[in-house]
Amino acid sequence: MEKKLLKRIEVLRKRLNKFALTRNLVDSEVVEVSQQLDNLLNQYQKVSAYKQLSFW
Repeated sequence: MEKKLLKRIEVLRKRLNKFALTRNLVDSEVVEVSQQLDNLLNQYQKVSAYKQLSFW
């Protein structure tokens, strides 16, 4: 699951960077991709935190 999240994060990160070069930062697609990326980053953080706690 962690690898899958990282791959999706990387895809969205690249897409967002591309949009930032060609579109206004308040463009609806830019905002949508940014929100998707935020959600994935939050999920990844939760998975990572749980993994660290499970070692104790």
